[in-house]
Amino acid sequence: MKITLIAVGKTEDKYLIEGIEKYLNRLKHYINFNLLVIPEIKNTKNLTEAQQKSKESELISKQINNLDVVVLLDENGKKYSSVDFSAYLNKQMIGSVQHLVFIIGGPYGFDESIYKRSNASVSLSAMTFSHQMVRLFFVEQLYRAFTILKNEPYHHA
Repeated sequence: MKITLIAVGKTEDKYLIEGIEKYLNRLKHYINFNLLVIPEIKNTKNLTEAQQKSKESELISKQINNLDVVVLLDENGKKYSSVDFSAYLNKQMIGSVQHLVFIIGGPYGFDESIYKRSNASVSLSAMTFSHQMVRLFFVEQLYRAFTILKNEPYHHA
């Protein structure tokens, strides 16, 4: 199975970049993982929220194919413990999913077309975090999930 995380806009803060890179390097030992960053929409001052979400959805949709299992990282998504999330990933692998795509939307969330295309949604917390921080939290939780599946000690830390 391959996992891709699609995110809108590049990460700016050095400490987040370093943290993300740390977990990307660790993930290489467990799964074929790709972080795909879609450029932010330019000239958003002249766009409504709906127009901005629509333009982002066009760019996101180009990165997804019909066979991909798409999971939105969304505040209203299903909440998992780390152990439950690892079980979810294991179920996807056992179910012969070839490509699992997680998506972090732009500043206003997702266009309706992306909600319709998605297969599921996951919430990382009841709290709201910046889209930049969510990337780090997600790759850390993904790494943690694989250590749980391999019964390795990291997840007890």
